[in-house]
Amino acid sequence: MDDIEDSTGLEDRINYRFRDKSLLEKAFRHSSYVNEQTDADLEDNERLEFLGDAVLNLVIGHLLMEKHPELHEGDLSRMRSNLVNETHLAQLSRHMMLGPEIKLGKGEDLTNGREKNSILSDVFEALIAAVYLDGGFDRVFTFIREKFSGYIDSSDSPAMNLDSKSRLQELSQVHLKAMPRYKVVHESGPDHDKTFKVLLTINDIESYGTGKSKKAAEQDAAANALDSLSQMFESAPPDSPA
Repeated sequence: MDDIEDSTGLEDRINYRFRDKSLLEKAFRHSSYVNEQTDADLEDNERLEFLGDAVLNLVIGHLLMEKHPELHEGDLSRMRSNLVNETHLAQLSRHMMLGPEIKLGKGEDLTNGREKNSILSDVFEALIAAVYLDGGFDRVFTFIREKFSGYIDSSDSPAMNLDSKSRLQELSQVHLKAMPRYKVVHESGPDHDKTFKVLLTINDIESYGTGKSKKAAEQDAAANALDSLSQMFESAPPDSPA
């Protein structure tokens, strides 16, 4: 049975009621799960992920232009990238407790796939597409605005004008007197759909990131490093070398 066990509970958490429950089911169906099923007509969430990525970028772009009429394209683009990067979308998925609902293959499940940023962010984008197809553009616009309103409102901070790599570089130069180094440690998938894994190092500090391009993987690694390093820097005494 390929049903979400408690669709009502899930719909309560995401604050949206689906008319077509099959769209909701598909959004949570990972390719590793579909590959283990005998139903040849069963679809994974990759096409929804593709559409959701486009819808999300459009809506966030609109919201940022509305919020910041004074900013140029480059600044808006950096702010949008900061809001829709893999790490942030995964955090939103965790906040809505989407992980337990994801249908995974046995191998992916055993390797803690429900906690992987890549899988959680993909499910978030697939969910965006499902809401769009089920309720139309006005409804998905409201859905995305609800999920991002706090982040859009806080984007007045100058730090939001910088991407994760730039923010990390500034912090590490000030506190660690060192520059981040990035190295591709793994590539997977066919040439037209590769996934890259990058190792970031700053002195003895390490962080990993994944993405569909080397630049995206580097941004993800930098965002992951910022999550932990920012707290450390901010809590360190003023004269401390951190």
